[in-house]
Amino acid sequence: MNRQELMGNYDAIFSLGDLCLTSIQLKKHQLRPYSGVFDWAATPELSKVNLLLQNRFQGLMKFGNLRIVGPGVPHMICVSDDHYHFVSNHDFGTDKNSLTYLGSYDEVMEKYNRRTKRFLEKMETAKRILFVRTEGSFEDVVGLQAVLRNLVKNDFSILLVNHTHVSGIVEKNWPLPNVYAVDFPNYDKWEGNHHLWDQILSGIKLEQ
Repeated sequence: MNRQELMGNYDAIFSLGDLCLTSIQLKKHQLRPYSGVFDWAATPELSKVNLLLQNRFQGLMKFGNLRIVGPGVPHMICVSDDHYHFVSNHDFGTDKNSLTYLGSYDEVMEKYNRRTKRFLEKMETAKRILFVRTEGSFEDVVGLQAVLRNLVKNDFSILLVNHTHVSGIVEKNWPLPNVYAVDFPNYDKWEGNHHLWDQILSGIKLEQ
């Protein structure tokens, strides 16, 4: 699909990772009214995201699959769900958790249960959904598209942003309906590409 087809009104927009960068940009552009499942986690492998969606989040953050990685961002413990390669960076505060004990596990799971429930409800009820993902191969996006076709009741689009050795926005023109894929520069991707996100998200609106 082209950018013109991507533009327009959506009644649900979700980040699919791979880092917090996606949710930060959606919030900056007033396209993120609530937290999603993938907003504050690291999901480096899109194939694992596909598996998680295919399983409708069953087993996400199952205690037996968790591994305490170590100190994370300030005042947080970094915890990995090794089954789905889903790394929590912002859930386990040092006030209730340590490198040997996850005291707030039940609270964290309540939060994720709310988010997964909302996500799955939107898959059934939203008329047009936009999914935004950074980093993914053509093959994994083909897999994502197939999973979403089985999950989403109505219309959806995918915006994929890969960070590579380019100097501006490069459209990939992948032969995939519902997918708009672009490359952004990988130099200082957290702070250096704000103007490119402005451009790519211009014309996309969230109806509530």
